[in-house]
Amino acid sequence: MEIVLCNEVLMPLSFAEQCQFAAALGYDGLEVAPYTLAADPTTLGNVALQAYRRMASDAGVMISGLHWLLVAPAGLSIVAADPAVRRRTLDAMRRLVEMSVELGGDVLVHGSPRQRMLGADAMGDRERALAYFSLAGDVAADAGVTYCVEPLAAAETNFITTLDEAAALVREVNSPGLKTMLDTSAAANGERHSVVALLDEWLPSGLIAHLQLNDRNRRAPGQGEDRFAPILDALRRHGWDRPVAVEPFIYEPDGLATAARGIGYLRGIEEALT
Repeated sequence: MEIVLCNEVLMPLSFAEQCQFAAALGYDGLEVAPYTLAADPTTLGNVALQAYRRMASDAGVMISGLHWLLVAPAGLSIVAADPAVRRRTLDAMRRLVEMSVELGGDVLVHGSPRQRMLGADAMGDRERALAYFSLAGDVAADAGVTYCVEPLAAAETNFITTLDEAAALVREVNSPGLKTMLDTSAAANGERHSVVALLDEWLPSGLIAHLQLNDRNRRAPGQGEDRFAPILDALRRHGWDRPVAVEPFIYEPDGLATAARGIGYLRGIEEALT
């Protein structure tokens, strides 16, 4: 199984050092948070992006895609009624899709909880969000990549908090480039069913295009009470053939040690299962 690491875990290493360190630990690649590359990543030109891609290739790892899409530049929102904010957000989305292609990634994960909070005009906010995701799916499909709506726990956002809700949105939008995904920490903290039950229910639908692995305590796999052998076994049973990403949010004792613990734990499970 290809396992990648969300690159913000290795900050403040340079990107080249992140690639080298991830490779040394046994990761197959990095899933990039655009804000780690520049204060406004949408201003990065293709020459710069190709340089990042070469850094990964030189280290022997891939760039699988992007996540934390709308953190930077500041002020983006998929629900805002302000036409100027909406225009900037749509322009950023288009550029992020282009960035993923230039970096060699084929999946974009739309979490960004603060940039999708429903306000007083919840119905209007939802309509604007659906219009955003419809366009994002079409732009992604045209570019040959997949744009994933990420369900997040209710503690993080008030919109798209379960896989049921995300899948319903994807079906409503009905764009070939739009899918959903599963974050195991968010699922453990917000879903009625276990991660394995969710995978057994939803993987056959073809709606899940990505997986991020983390403990419900928001640390890396192996740093909490959650057991990941049943999750990896479910992926094996369903013939999962895409990378999975390790995405801790709490780094103890630090990011480098967290990254090492996560991959060591998962590779051990993988070996035991095979």
